[in-house]
Amino acid sequence: MHNVAITGTGVFTPSQVITNDELVAAFNAYADLWNAENADAIASGKVEAKAHSSTDFIIAASGIERRYVLDKKGVLDPARMFPQLTPRSDDEPGYMAEIGMDAAQKALAQAGVEAGDIDLVICAASNMERAYPAIAVEIQQLLGAGGFAFDMNVACSSATFGIQTAADMIRSGSIRRALVINPEICSAHLEWRDRDCHFIFGDVATAAVLERDEELTNPRFNILSTRCATQFSNNIRNNNGYLRRTQDQMEDRRDMQFMQNGRKVFKEVLPLVSKHIADHMADTGVTADDLKRLWLHQANKTMNDYIGKKVLGRTPEEGEQPNILQDYANTSSAGSMIAFSKYSDDLEHGDKGIICSFGAGYSVGSVIVERT
Repeated sequence: MHNVAITGTGVFTPSQVITNDELVAAFNAYADLWNAENADAIASGKVEAKAHSSTDFIIAASGIERRYVLDKKGVLDPARMFPQLTPRSDDEPGYMAEIGMDAAQKALAQAGVEAGDIDLVICAASNMERAYPAIAVEIQQLLGAGGFAFDMNVACSSATFGIQTAADMIRSGSIRRALVINPEICSAHLEWRDRDCHFIFGDVATAAVLERDEELTNPRFNILSTRCATQFSNNIRNNNGYLRRTQDQMEDRRDMQFMQNGRKVFKEVLPLVSKHIADHMADTGVTADDLKRLWLHQANKTMNDYIGKKVLGRTPEEGEQPNILQDYANTSSAGSMIAFSKYSDDLEHGDKGIICSFGAGYSVGSVIVERT
C-alpha cells in the first residue's frame, strides 16, 4: 500500500460578482411583477403574494454577502431570473470543461506536475452539463492528460468522495497521480425566484492533484485517512432528469430546480456530520488538540460554527475554521476545497487538519491531512 499526498490545488473564480443588494433589487422587482400579474388571485385568497427579500435577511440566514457567477445579466433580469449562457457547438469546449481545466492547470502548476503524467481525471460535481460523453474525459483531452477519466456526482460531497476514490486507487498501486476537479455552475440549478433560497449559490471550479508520496520533496499534505458515508433523504432534492420528457413533465416546475427543507436539513445534518468527524478522528487516533484547521463545506455560517464547536469542544479561534462563503456563497462540492486552497499555506510541518463536505444524499465525506 502506498501513501498519498495532495500536492497542488487550484481555484477558478468567475469575473462577475452579484452583491446582496443587487440580488435583492432584482428579486423584489420580480416579486412586484408577479404580484401585479396575479393580483386577482391574490385578492381572492387563491395564492399568496410574494414577499420581498432583503440584505439583512440574507446575512442573518446564511452569512453570505456576495457570489461569483458566469452570467450576471440573466440572473438580475426580473423577467428572466436565471443565467443566460451562449450555446456552444459540439466542437467547442463545454462550460464545465472550460472552468474545470482552468482550475486543473493551476493545481498542476502548484504541484509541479505535467498533465501527461496524470493517470486519472475525476470530474466530481453536483450536476453535469450533459449525460455523456463524460465531462472528465473532455477535460482529460483538453489538458492532454493520460490514463482514464470519469464523472461522479455525490452533490455537495463530490469533492471529498472524489478524493477518497482517487486516493484508494493510488494506495492500491493502480495509478500514481490523479486530478480531482469540481466545476460547479450552481447558478444554473438554483431557483432564483424563490425568496427562501435565491441567495444561496455561486459558481466556481476547484481542482486537486493527488500523488503517490514517494520521492516527493515539495511541501504537501499527506492524506492520513479518508471516510465517506451516505444516508438517504429527500430534504435536499432536484427532480430534473432525462426521464422528465417520458413523463410529459417539461413545464416550468419548481421541483426541477434546487429544493430543500432547510429546517429538517439543519436538524438532521448537523449531528450526522459532527458524529462522522468525531468517529473518523477517534478511529484515526487524532484528537481535537491535534487539529490546526477545519476546512468545512461552505453552506451556511451557523452550520459551520456549530460543527466547529462540536469537533473542537470549544468555539474555534480566529483562522481555525476559515469561511469563504461570505464571498463565494455556497459552491456545493467546491466550497471546502476553496477554503483548503486559500487557507493552508501557513500550516507548518506536522500540522493536521480535516477537509469535510456534506449535503444532499445525505452525504458526508472527510479527509484527514498532515502538512509535510
